[in-house]
Amino acid sequence: MSGTGARWFAFVESNTTGTGRDFCAAARARGLRPVLLTRDPGRYGYVAEDGVDTVVLDTSDADAVYEECAALARGAGLAGVTSSSEYYVVTAARTAAKLGLPAPDADAVARCRAKDVQRALLADAGVPVPRFAAVGEVADAVAAAEDIGHPVVLKPVSGSGSVGVKLCRDRAETTRWARELLGRATDERGAPVSSRILVEAAVEGPEFSVETFDDHVVTVVGKHLGPEPYFVETGHDVPAPAGPAALAALGDTARAALAALGLGWGAAHTELRLSASGPVVIEVNPRLAGGMIPVAVRAATGRDLVDEVIAGAAGQDAPAAGPGAGHAAIRFLLATGTAQDPERRVSAVEGLERAAAAPRVVAAATTGSATIGRTLRVTHSFQDRLACVVATGGSGEEAERHALDAARLIRIGFQQQAAPQALDGEGVGGR
Repeated sequence: MSGTGARWFAFVESNTTGTGRDFCAAARARGLRPVLLTRDPGRYGYVAEDGVDTVVLDTSDADAVYEECAALARGAGLAGVTSSSEYYVVTAARTAAKLGLPAPDADAVARCRAKDVQRALLADAGVPVPRFAAVGEVADAVAAAEDIGHPVVLKPVSGSGSVGVKLCRDRAETTRWARELLGRATDERGAPVSSRILVEAAVEGPEFSVETFDDHVVTVVGKHLGPEPYFVETGHDVPAPAGPAALAALGDTARAALAALGLGWGAAHTELRLSASGPVVIEVNPRLAGGMIPVAVRAATGRDLVDEVIAGAAGQDAPAAGPGAGHAAIRFLLATGTAQDPERRVSAVEGLERAAAAPRVVAAATTGSATIGRTLRVTHSFQDRLACVVATGGSGEEAERHALDAARLIRIGFQQQAAPQALDGEGVGGR
């Protein structure tokens, strides 16, 4: 690694939906030297493109991560440790705390990462959550579903990006999906998974997320989802198109959930459904939102949450908010088809420059899934998102129109075109 005299800022792995790059850029802008601790630097295209220093090690080994960070601290000095990946926020928090650096409560983060534990804590505190059961056997999943009442949602007790989340409408679907989930030994990162899953009541109503920082509501985001029985997020609106009373209720419920979980330091991303009886917490994520939401928040409100995360973790002053456009929209270009379709290899990416230059566009990028040469199979999760556009407008409708128009300019080519409609823009997530 090259020496510049600046203190290190360590990232334990990275997310793959765009803002991982922004985290490193924010650290550099603060005069720090970003270094990525990772098992596979090639997983993140921006690392080579931006010349980010890397240390290759087994990031599932918390002791190895700590020892490396301690070595960085003994050298040029270490300003902070964090992660933009859901899977490594606990390791980052524990490492930072052991080194005397600012961090959230690692035990609270760990409790939050286990969705069954999180749900129990929220329910005990009176925070509205779906009726649920945590089970480890297929028969128990079926029994829980019949007790709760179909339709139900089955999901892993840990994970991110809608991986493994599915609506099951009857006993047969519940049996099949419980068997599928309980038969998985590793997650999409190759890490071992729990032998338990969640069975929960399906909550009717639009979905939102509340973005908080240090227990304060920054904004409420409206979410667009793909077709059931899956829950792939196809777009986001900042701020959410909802009335003042609904926005206030969503924010208050999210803050109550953070208090029940012992969170409140730094960023959190709380997902909720607005049911007929009020907000229901689906899950609390003890981290900054992914899916380019921070980019849209910055464009709409002027708050740079990525830089605020870096500032907090480095013990530096938070940035002042800048001007915002008022409204921003994110729309994704999605791979289409089914999990049974043949694998396809990404052969071309076209139109990114045109999309980036389109009116009111502030960001246009492909995800890690659309790397040329990568083999792609539909997973009905965040991994199906191939590209995204973030655009602004004077209203939510205007921002959405700009985002959709630009996203349709992006074309992803495959060697084996099992789903050619994705090339024509029909895989663009809208309303």
